Amino acid sequence: MESRTQRFEKYVALIGERLGHADRVAPFRGYCTGLMLPVERKSVEPMAAHLAAANVRSEHQRLHHFVADAPWSDEAVLGAVRTHVLERLGERAGRPEVLIIDDTGFPKQGTHSVGVARQYCGQLGKQDNSQVAVSVSLANERYSLPIAYRLYLPETWAEDARRRRQAKVPETVRFATKPTIALELLEQAREAGELPAVVVADAGYGVNTAFRDRLSNMGFAYVVGIPGTVSLWPEGQGPLPPKRYSARGRHPKLLRRDRKHKPLSAKALAKQLPAHRLRRVTWREGTNQALCSRFAAARVRCAHRDYWRSELRPEQWLLIEWPQGETEPTKYFLATLPAETPIAELVRVAKQRWRIERDYQELKQELGLGHFEGRSWRGFHHHATLCIAAYGFLLTERLAGQKKTLRHPILGEMPALPEGFRPRGAPAAPAPRRRLDRHAAPGARRGAARAP
Repeated sequence: MESRTQRFEKYVALIGERLGHADRVAPFRGYCTGLMLPVERKSVEPMAAHLAAANVRSEHQRLHHFVADAPWSDEAVLGAVRTHVLERLGERAGRPEVLIIDDTGFPKQGTHSVGVARQYCGQLGKQDNSQVAVSVSLANERYSLPIAYRLYLPETWAEDARRRRQAKVPETVRFATKPTIALELLEQAREAGELPAVVVADAGYGVNTAFRDRLSNMGFAYVVGIPGTVSLWPEGQGPLPPKRYSARGRHPKLLRRDRKHKPLSAKALAKQLPAHRLRRVTWREGTNQALCSRFAAARVRCAHRDYWRSELRPEQWLLIEWPQGETEPTKYFLATLPAETPIAELVRVAKQRWRIERDYQELKQELGLGHFEGRSWRGFHHHATLCIAAYGFLLTERLAGQKKTLRHPILGEMPALPEGFRPRGAPAAPAPRRRLDRHAAPGARRGAARAP
């Protein structure tokens, strides 16, 4: 039976085939090993100190060049990780059921790290100086894996030639909104292999009508969160037909609405539903108890600017979560799953988005996703790819061994730091100081006469 170390070496050899040069295999092994060590900080220097205590400077230079400068392909490495995980977990944990689109933020100090700006950071729950990256993950109820990842470059960065040059942002990268980046990542992931047919995303993406329409045009079904302000036509209703032709000019083609005939917000529509439409649904077992809430579902049509359309939008599901004791619904979802889909299945698919929260928690807390201290575009993405590569290996180990957490020792005992090691930027050790003796010397007495 293979040991964990032997499986890791096979994994390194597999990914090494996508790095483009044999000299990159050793630093790949070292970097991933460093990410999996139980150390507090997963930036290059502390990892180098643990990996090569006798030669920290040389190891630091090797790892830094590999992550910040070496021109290997993030897409190729992520593709190899994806293939390995799906082959290892296909029979044991099932095929992925959904694609999860989300973004995550990294608080930052200063203004030089690529893409840093004052923007909403989910980790802080407010606007602050941070970087934000968009990701696409494969998921089912047992596991999830990021397969595409890209930094969001704010417009102020995209238009600043000096900052782009300093951070080595490729010329092909232009400003794009987060929904646009997500759609581009989906196209990229689809070219790399077969994907699940359903996309799940939160309200930050679901509120965007063009994003939802594009998903449908790409052939994906979706279950996405929306705010309660989204306008909808209730079940069985829709916009007025075009005006009658008056025998002059062109035939009217646009749909209409008026003061009496207009759509409702998702919140208003939910409050009009009779109480018996609410059902208690359990979607999974939590740590201490089953997770359940009250839900209602209704068939609706989206009404966003349909007065500029000549055809009705198709019907879809509005899923409403209204917990017991709340005065109004707390969450809303739009879903293009088939009309015969049971409400329990709508809830189950919508709630699979929680997996991305676990992904980010483990990638940040266990593998140092936010610990990269470089400033370049390539370094930011290389570090994230290597974190995902380490995550992919630990994920297969966890599910193969039926473990609940990602904490797996890879190479036995953690190497000790070299004696006297201090990371760059750490304050210098204080010089020894003589201790003041505040007690009188034996035999001395206060007020003794001075010698003549």
